[in-house]
Amino acid sequence: MPLKTITDTEGIYFLTSTVVDWVDVFTRPIYRYIIIDSLKHCINEKGLELYAWVIMSNHIHLVAASKKGFNLSSTIRDFKKYTSKQIINSISAENESRKEWMMNRFEHAGRYDNKIKNYKFWQDGNEAKSIYSFEFLKQKIDYIHNNPVKAEMVEFSEQYKFSSAMDYAGGRGLLPIQMAW
Repeated sequence: MPLKTITDTEGIYFLTSTVVDWVDVFTRPIYRYIIIDSLKHCINEKGLELYAWVIMSNHIHLVAASKKGFNLSSTIRDFKKYTSKQIINSISAENESRKEWMMNRFEHAGRYDNKIKNYKFWQDGNEAKSIYSFEFLKQKIDYIHNNPVKAEMVEFSEQYKFSSAMDYAGGRGLLPIQMAW
């Protein structure tokens, strides 16, 4: 099955990036903050416009676009490449109880991929879905914000620190976003 890709350089997309083998890396704050810091960089330096986001235990969801003159596909590619290296380095350097197991999974995932030197962290593709209507946009943002509730991590979506739900509830989250409504 072909991977869904970003085709409209001026479009808004619902994107999903998943860790290989669905490894629960983002259970540790240190790895979540690598994602946060990289998204901040992409917003400030690479023209990323973020409408909604969430970091779950083994994947992230974004509703995103690029400012004029920037390329969303390139930004996401660079984001995944950078975060992959940073998280792998952090796992190696930290006192991580699952280090050997995770590094083996990432090494195995990259072993037969000519694009990968040592470790593969993210699955290929972004499961990009073009936002074609306000109703679809609202559905995807609600889905993103309710992920932690469905996973029973919090009772109310705005209680989850690693998402944009707090912004949509009138507060201020960890990342600057473009409000969709």
